[in-house]
This record gives sequence, C-alpha cells and structure tokens, in this order.
Amino acid sequence: MPSFDIAGRGKMWFIISLLVIVPGLISMATRGFNFGIDFTGGTIIDLKFAQPVGIAQVRESLKPFGLDGATIQLSGESSDVAASTDVMIRTIDLEEVQRKEVMTAIRDKVGSYEVLREEKVGAVIGGELIMNAVLALVISWVLIILYVAYRFEFRFGIAAVAALVHDVLIVLAFFSFTQRQVDSSFVAALLTVVGYSINDTIVIFDRIRENLKLHFRRGGNVVEIVNRSVYQTLTRSLYTVFTCLFTTFALFFFGGETTKDFAFALIVGFMSGCYSSIFIAGPLWLELRKFGGKKSPNS
Repeated sequence: MPSFDIAGRGKMWFIISLLVIVPGLISMATRGFNFGIDFTGGTIIDLKFAQPVGIAQVRESLKPFGLDGATIQLSGESSDVAASTDVMIRTIDLEEVQRKEVMTAIRDKVGSYEVLREEKVGAVIGGELIMNAVLALVISWVLIILYVAYRFEFRFGIAAVAALVHDVLIVLAFFSFTQRQVDSSFVAALLTVVGYSINDTIVIFDRIRENLKLHFRRGGNVVEIVNRSVYQTLTRSLYTVFTCLFTTFALFFFGGETTKDFAFALIVGFMSGCYSSIFIAGPLWLELRKFGGKKSPNS
C-alpha cells in the first residue's frame, strides 16, 4: 500500500474544503453574484456599419464604459469570420445619457453606422426557470443516489452527491469572490462540472467495491482498501483532469471575452471535481460507514 494515507486523513481534506466553502457562503450572502443580462435584462442594439468591422474593434470602444463583457455578434450577408457590416450588441440596461455616450464612442472609434434596432429586453432566464433548473439539479441528485444505491450501496450514493454539492459550492464561491458574470453559459458550465465529477467519483467507487470483494472478507482494513482504490485510479483521474484543463485554459486565454467566464467556471469546477473525487468522496464514505456501524475487523 502507498505510504501516504489519503483516506485516513479525511478530516483534513474536509477542513480544507470548508476553508473555501464557508467564506464562499458568507460572500454569497453579503456580496451576492454579478448576474448578467440573461438574468437581469438589458439593451439590444443592432447597427449597420458603412464598412465591415471586427468584434475586437467594437469591444474596445465599449471598454471605457465597463461594457467590454457585452455580447457582440456579427451577422448579415457581408459577415465572415473576422468582420461584418451588421453588428448586434447585447449589454446591460443603459440609461439614456449613457446610451448616447456609448453610441458616440462607437461612431468615433469604429466608424459611421445606421441604427437598425435599439430596444430594452427582459431577462431571458426568469425566476421560474431558475427554480426549474434548481429542481432539475435536485432531482438528478436523488436519481444518482437511487442508481448508485442500486449498483453499489446507499452510502456510496450519499457520498457521491455530497461530492457534487461540494463542487457546485466551490464554483459558486469563486464566482461570488471574483464577481465574474453569471449568465446562461454559467448554468451550462455548472451542469458540465457535475457530469465530469460524478463520472470520476463512480470510477473510484467501482474500484472500492471490487477491492472490498477481494480483500474485505480476508480481514482487510477498509481504510487501506479505499487508499488502494484511489491510487489504482489516480493516474486515470489525473490524465482526465489535465486533458480537460489544457482545453479549458486554451479557451480561457484564447477564446475571447465572451467565453472567459464560461471557461473559468469549468477550470474551477474540473479542479474541484478531481479534488472531491480523490480526497472527499472516499473519506466521506468511510465516515458514513462508521456512522452506520459497519466496520471491518481491522478498520
């Protein structure tokens, strides 16, 4: 067995997680989140420029107003990958004075244009849809518990879902700390993280189950069995997370402003998912096992 005892140091891993989660909960309660226009509504402006322009040019003109995170899309028959005469800008709700300043700055720095449309829009994701998303997430956790309980045991299901809740709270905490924008892409990133994390956790739990069958009946120490299982799957877990992180870091640094928040959520979530699968799920299962009074002779 490897010399470093991962499973036996469960309380230490729990404390490390709480050092992020507890301040995160406090930040969520006091500072909240920086909700994007998908949640708060905003302004849509359709412009037709005299000459083709690029997204970077338009974004640079919005930067002095703190609007460089706005959604900018190229459209029209003249559009190509790099430039177009037809540009749609979707940003936060602008007051009349600020809107005029923004329009003037675009004309001065980008070029002359004709306004095709200018209107205020409501939130794309309303309160009811947010509640439905939360309800769907909770239902998925219940189904995961039931499935894992059927395939493994009930304690495995509880530990797996607890690890998922851990990952969601970590991502939410970082977005509250940094005040990065929360929009519809954030919801997609969160669901992606949940899918990644549960997959890695199930692989480790499956190996624990196999090793329990091989070693537990022979009087094996259950803590050693969890450690053995984690180390047997460690290479796979690290290869998976590094492969995902290479892609998401590339997306974060080279994907443009509109994808940075999405990529940031994935980066935090993938790292947290790897951590929870290796350091949280197994030790938590051990604690639940003790709580249920189910111990091996040598544990």
